[in-house]
Amino acid sequence: MRRTVFANRWLPYLLVLPQVLVTVVFFFWPAAKSFYLSVFKSPPFGGRDIFVGLDNFTALLTTSDYYDSVVSSFVFAGGVTGLSVVGGLVVAALANQKIRGLTLYRTALLWPYGIAPAIAGIIFLFIFHPAYGILPYFFSFVTAYEFNWLLRGWIAMALVITATAWTHLGYNIAFFLAGLQAIPTSVVEAASVDGAGPVRRFTAIVLPLISPVTFYLVVVNMVFAFFGSFGVIHAVTLGGPGHATEIMVYKLWKDGFIGLDLGSSAAQSVILMAVVIGLTVLQFRFAEKKVTY
Repeated sequence: MRRTVFANRWLPYLLVLPQVLVTVVFFFWPAAKSFYLSVFKSPPFGGRDIFVGLDNFTALLTTSDYYDSVVSSFVFAGGVTGLSVVGGLVVAALANQKIRGLTLYRTALLWPYGIAPAIAGIIFLFIFHPAYGILPYFFSFVTAYEFNWLLRGWIAMALVITATAWTHLGYNIAFFLAGLQAIPTSVVEAASVDGAGPVRRFTAIVLPLISPVTFYLVVVNMVFAFFGSFGVIHAVTLGGPGHATEIMVYKLWKDGFIGLDLGSSAAQSVILMAVVIGLTVLQFRFAEKKVTY
């Protein structure tokens, strides 16, 4: 294996310096600030910070509202990850077929990733709207059940899950398409000659070969669901109805910027970061064993 040698010994460090600065400024410094604020009571309009130790965490872990937000977060993250990953795989498999106008179709499928989450939320708000939305209109023909997200929390959760998954669908399609196109056609053709049908070829050959891509997308989509979903919920439901869609990232923002309780908000951000890191470690510890490299 040929080793790359730089003429200037400082050049490699200069090349990675911008990324290091971005990571320090936008991750390590805010994380350190959150750890600091989580053990202090900070006046919202200035003044001296008062050290309170773990009181902010104790207050959080003794309230039922916070546990409700934790449960909602796991339901939301599981729904977004499952829907976006499975949907991306299905659409990518269809887009990998040889049909006329394939380039145009693939381009159109990638467009949703360029739409801001808040805009995607508004789009699906019109679809789910109880007065003029197309989805409640069709449901009115098959059931007398009122399909109104303003009154029913599970419908509001379905709304934000669908909108958030749709924003990440194009990202998943791009990666799955790259993985599907990297599979040698000779392998699939050999299985076909041996008598394997389309379903058997997909489950026994295609899925194991794209398992590294699938594992990566599951981790990325899970992290995105916990951290990057604020825009959809803030633009559509504001955490309602009631607290049905008030996930952890939205609750910590509301308590910090609306309730002006900076200590509680910082403690919630620390817990959220710990939860996501823990889930990621568990996925690498157990799920990665089933990945075929």
